[in-house]
Amino acid sequence: MAKRVGFAVSALRYYEEVGLIPPAMRRESGHRVYPESVQDVLILIRHCRDLGFSIEQTRELVTLSTSSERDCVEARAIAQAHLAAVRTKMAELRRLERSLLRYVRACSEGCAGGPAPDCNILTDFSPCVPMPDGAARCCA
Repeated sequence: MAKRVGFAVSALRYYEEVGLIPPAMRRESGHRVYPESVQDVLILIRHCRDLGFSIEQTRELVTLSTSSERDCVEARAIAQAHLAAVRTKMAELRRLERSLLRYVRACSEGCAGGPAPDCNILTDFSPCVPMPDGAARCCA
């Protein structure tokens, strides 16, 4: 089953442990045997995890996938919340990218090739240190 859906065996054990899939039957040898119906659930889980949904979000989506009396707007709400979180993370990553780009440019333009302790990146990361003229050198 693990090979068919593209999971490691340990992932199946984990999803069983956290209740995303039902407990497997055991052969005399101790090997787990899952019913074929679990394959569709595992494929849904794989897609959810590939898209970064949390275990709890995945659990709710799995539950929705078998609850015909519930409305699909519940699935949309989960996806919408996750989309908002992804967009927030992307904005954070763009800010991080801009900061790192400034550090790399400062090094390239001001100190590349010099002694490492004098590197703009390292000195900017250092705590504020009073300079001989009384000014403070800080990360600004």
